[in-house]
This record gives sequence, structure tokens and C-alpha cells, in this order.
Amino acid sequence: MPHVLDLGSRSFWRLTGRRVDLDGAERWLDAPVSSSARVGTDWIGTEAARHGGVLGEADPDAGLLPSMAVLDGPGFAADRLNPLVRDFYEHTARWRMDVWSGWSPVFWPAGELISRLWGRRVEQLALPMRPLDVAHGMDSHVTPVRNRDGVHVASAWTRTLRASGRTVFSGAYSARTLPGAAGPSVHVAFPLESGNLQVFLRPSVTADGGLLLESPRGRFGQDGAYVVVRESGEHAARVPLHETFHVFVDPDGVLRTDHELRMGGVSALRLHYRLERES
Repeated sequence: MPHVLDLGSRSFWRLTGRRVDLDGAERWLDAPVSSSARVGTDWIGTEAARHGGVLGEADPDAGLLPSMAVLDGPGFAADRLNPLVRDFYEHTARWRMDVWSGWSPVFWPAGELISRLWGRRVEQLALPMRPLDVAHGMDSHVTPVRNRDGVHVASAWTRTLRASGRTVFSGAYSARTLPGAAGPSVHVAFPLESGNLQVFLRPSVTADGGLLLESPRGRFGQDGAYVVVRESGEHAARVPLHETFHVFVDPDGVLRTDHELRMGGVSALRLHYRLERES
């Protein structure tokens, strides 16, 4: 039986969103969904089967993208990236993460409510609310999703809290070009029951070889965040959630990431990652 909160949220997005055709004009929003309220990792096998493929084991050398060159286009060239930054995205499973989090006092109550009512229950988008939640770091597992011809479709990246094993995020990562866009974006889809949350991130290379990923303000069909509901038809809504990731190598040669999440134009959450490659 679907949870009343999930039914209510899907009704809200159907009412505030627009009808879309995920097999037609809005195919760029076609992404994995979960068949149950608890997301877990079952969606990964379902997604592989949807593309005619068979899911293998998590790959200890897999990356979020098969090559950063899939993002090459106007304004982005993978060969300008610092080798460590590129290695992280192409061999993500080999990297360990230590995480620090800091919420804006204004948004912390809403974040705590969402985490308690949705995130922890469905084991998806369960953002860490307190610094101690991530004091022991995160573990990650990357599973390539390939179609019947063995072509890479996406990478499933599941992150769990090292101390408790609780799932924080589980998403599908790929490169996808939006209608009318000059080049590809990083596409991240977080499956939910009968829908998903998707983010399209515009890539660029900083002067020192770092990677900048941004989901700015814009119109429907441009980089940004979207909620998709596949229930009583197909609906999608652009949401005022904006993110910036800055992946860089510090003066001591350590790979780090600054991640800011904003609602509208106001900073809600900042995360900092220290990344270390395992041999």
C-alpha cells in the first residue's frame, strides 16, 4: 500500500507540473523509477532489463562516466582536467570519501522534516542533517548499466553511511544532451516510487584543471532540477533546486569537492568531500 505522504507528493507534482511524452518530445526526461516505496538498489536490475541488458556485479574499477570525453563540446574539453579529477569520474569505485556537512539554520528544520518523513524511510536523498552523521565517511558502490549490445547506458552509484550502512543516495549517472543545447550535460536521476528526481548539470573546466558542475536557473528544457511522475499519465515539473559542484586538487595534492545546494537563490546546504584513491 503506497504511503499517504508519497501519494500526496505525487498528486502535488502532477497538479503543478505539465504533461510530458517520455517516448516523444520529452524523451530527455526518460529515466529509471522505483517499483516500490523503499528505493534500495532493486531499480538497477530493472533498469538494465529495460534496456535489454543483464546486470553484472558492482565493478571495483567503474566510474560514473566511461570517459569524461563524453562531455566534450563547446566550453568543455576533458583533456584540460587535472588527471586526479578525471580519474575520480572514470574510476569512482576506487575512491573513498570523507564528508563534512553544514546546513543553513533557516533550512535545517525543513531538511530535518523531509529527512525524517521521506529520505530515511525510502532510503533515497537522505541528506545528512548533522556533522556526526557523516563523521565516519561514506562508502560507495558503482555498477555499470549496459544494454543488450554491451553499450554503457548509465552508472548506478549507491552511497551509504560507513558507520550504519544506511543508504543515503542511489542514482543513475550519464551524459545527456538537452534539446537545443550546445553540448552534453551530466545527468543524474534519483529513482523514486513511480517517478524520480533528475538533475542536469552543466560542466566546465576551471583555470587550474578543476571541474565545475552547475544546475542554474533557467527554463523548462534547460539545465536544472526536475521531478517526474509516472502515474495517471506522465508529468514533469522544473523545481527551484540549484546545485554547484567544484571538484579540485588542493595545494597539498588532495582531491576535494565543494558542493552547495540552493533553494531559489539562497544557500541551504554545503557539503565538503575529501577524496582518497585506494590502490
